[in-house]
Formats: sequence, structure tokens, C-alpha cells
Amino acid sequence: MEITFNTPALVFPAISLLLLAYTNRYLALANLIRKLHDEYMRGERNHLLLKQIKILRVRINLVRQMQTLGVFSFLCCVVTMYGVYKQWTSLNSYVFAASLLSLLASLIISLLEISQSTKALEWELSDMEELEKSSFFSDLWGGKEKKDD
Repeated sequence: MEITFNTPALVFPAISLLLLAYTNRYLALANLIRKLHDEYMRGERNHLLLKQIKILRVRINLVRQMQTLGVFSFLCCVVTMYGVYKQWTSLNSYVFAASLLSLLASLIISLLEISQSTKALEWELSDMEELEKSSFFSDLWGGKEKKDD
């Protein structure tokens, strides 16, 4: 397969959008950590705080890894384009493959981070009293009486 300028250029917008999404995830985590820190300093500690801290530590590391691999993928695309300019045909294939593999790894880590985020949200939801008392199925099949018009 011959790699032209267009080949790595097609990946540029995807990587840029992913890096933007990763940065947004990072900023959301940073805000959440600051909020939890303020609550902790005010003495507002609940039983979920330690679980939240552990999962936030894992998530922030996953986002860092996602960003690192995304930037590496972007750099490999730039090197590939330079290699096309310099006509380094054999090197281009390997560098572009490294770009695609690091992009793939970044997406897999992103999936893991989303899984961790979902787990944290499930802990929050399970802590709410209303959700423990009822479930979707009990509400659906007669758990609550209907009001007549």
C-alpha cells in the first residue's frame, strides 16, 4: 500500500476531536475533584467519599494515558507526512501503523474510563433511598396505583 499525504491527513480531524473530548473529560474530572476536596475540607464526609477518591484516581490516570496515546498518534501522523515529503516509503508504513495502533489503544483506554465512570455513577444512584425502595419492574407492574381522571 502506498501512503500519500492524504492518508495521514484523513486521521488528523479524528485525532483532534478525540483530544478535545479527552480534554473535556479531564476538565470535568478536575472540577469534580476540586468539589470533593472542598466538601472534604468542610467536613462533609460520607461513606462513598473513599470509593469516589479511588475511582477518580483511576479515571484521572486513564485520561492521562488516553491523552498521551492520542498525542503520540498525532505526532506519528505528522512524521508520516514528513516521510511522504522526504519519500521514506518503508519507514512511512511503520510510523503510520504505530499511529493507528496508538489511536486504537487510546480508544480502548477511553472505553475503560467510561466503564469506571459508569461504576461511580451506579454507586451514587444506589445511595439514593428512592431507588433502593423501588425498581423499574415493580413500578411497571402495579407497584404504584394509577390516578383516575
